Amino acid sequence: MTEATRRTPGTPCWVSLMVHGLDATQEFYNALFGWEFVPGPQQLGPYVRALLDGREVAGIGQLPPDRHLPVAWTTYLATDDADETAETIRCCGGTVAVGPLDAGEAGRMAICSDPSGAVFGVWQAERHHGAAAAGTHGTPVWNELLTYETSTVGKFYRTVFRYDVEPVVSADFDFLTLRLDGRPVASLHGVGTGLPRDRGAHWMTYFEVGDADAAAVLVTELGGRLLRPPWDDAMGRLALVADPEGAVFTIVHSAPSG
Repeated sequence: MTEATRRTPGTPCWVSLMVHGLDATQEFYNALFGWEFVPGPQQLGPYVRALLDGREVAGIGQLPPDRHLPVAWTTYLATDDADETAETIRCCGGTVAVGPLDAGEAGRMAICSDPSGAVFGVWQAERHHGAAAAGTHGTPVWNELLTYETSTVGKFYRTVFRYDVEPVVSADFDFLTLRLDGRPVASLHGVGTGLPRDRGAHWMTYFEVGDADAAAVLVTELGGRLLRPPWDDAMGRLALVADPEGAVFTIVHSAPSG
C-alpha cells in the first residue's frame, strides 16, 4: 500500500492489537516478523508502533487489567472525517463503541462494528507515516471480513465507504471484492455456519511471510497455535494461526502476480 492509496477513504490503512501482556507480545512478533517497536499514542494506555526497516506496519496496545475483551487484530479503514463517518455508521445500522477521539498528533480514530457485529476501526490521518513495502516479510497485505452472508453487510460498507462491489457469481460461494478507483482493497466472505461460534463475524488480517510452512512451525515454537495447516489457493500458500494470547491471523506467502 503506497502513501497515496493508504489515504483513499475506505482503504485498509492500519491494523492494531490490544493485549494483556505487551512485553511478551512484542517478543512474539519480533521473533516471527522481525518487528521493532517504538512508543505510540498513550491516550488509551500503553501503546507501541511496530516497525519494519523504520516504516510502520502495526500497533499494539495494553488492555487494562480489568478489561476481559477478546484479543483480536483490528482492521482500520481510512476516512477524511472520522466524526462524519462515525455518524454515517450509526445511521446505517452499525455501532460506534469508542470515539471518535484524537490519537495524539497522528490523527483521529474510532472503533466501530458493522450490523453483523464485526469490529473495525476508522482512521483519519493527520500526520502520515510511511508504510513498509507490501510484500515484505511481516507486512499486512490483505484484509477480509468473514461474515454470515455478504448481501446485507455489503450494502453497509458500500454506503459508508462508497466501495464498488464485485461479487463472485457462484451457487455455493458467497464472496465480494471491495474496490476503490478500480483497485481491489478488501473482501467480504460469507461463510454462514462456518463462522467460529466464539468469534462471530470478524475482520481477518493477512501478513506476508517468506515461507508459510516455516512461519507456521515458528508460530507454535513461540507459544502460538496452528489453527489450520498450510494450504494453497489463488492467493498463494496460507496458514491460519493464533498468537499466545489468542489473536487469530493468516500468514501468506503470496503467489507471483501475473
